[in-house]
Amino acid sequence: MNRFPILAALFISLSFVACSSKDSSTHSMETLPDTPAAPTGKVVKTDAEWKQELTPEQYRILRQSGTERPNGEVYSEFKHQGKGSYHCAGCKALLFSSDHKFDSGCGWPSFYDPAKAENVTLKRDVSMGMTRIEVNCAICGGHLGHVFEGEGYATPTDQRYCINGGGLIFVPAKTP
Repeated sequence: MNRFPILAALFISLSFVACSSKDSSTHSMETLPDTPAAPTGKVVKTDAEWKQELTPEQYRILRQSGTERPNGEVYSEFKHQGKGSYHCAGCKALLFSSDHKFDSGCGWPSFYDPAKAENVTLKRDVSMGMTRIEVNCAICGGHLGHVFEGEGYATPTDQRYCINGGGLIFVPAKTP
């Protein structure tokens, strides 16, 4: 008997329950009018500093590997954002671009490639009874989401970076 569909359904159910049982207020993706200054090196802070600087939702996602609710306010915002860049909410490093975003229909922001590959690290994640590839910010170590391959999307890389929008900051492109 193939256990993958059962495990996948269990994971999705548990993720939804875990996210729903937290703060029931709505969360949105932070937006800045101008591109933030890029970090000049690794960003290392104490847990207390992270808690002070991040919103509770950003802290839960970036520092505790949390997952936001699928199809929530952040995803709705993401779908309607125009041209711009996406930065880490923890350290402001450039991570993704609207040039690489697509609507995968999965309920979370999706990109097919990072805007600045050196700012993203990938590592094997065997939590939740399955093997996935976790996406982290290479500058501050913040958890961003997971990347999946071979799902058949019509993208140049056949990858889906499934990212928690609550861990991102959106900066709209300047119109000439």
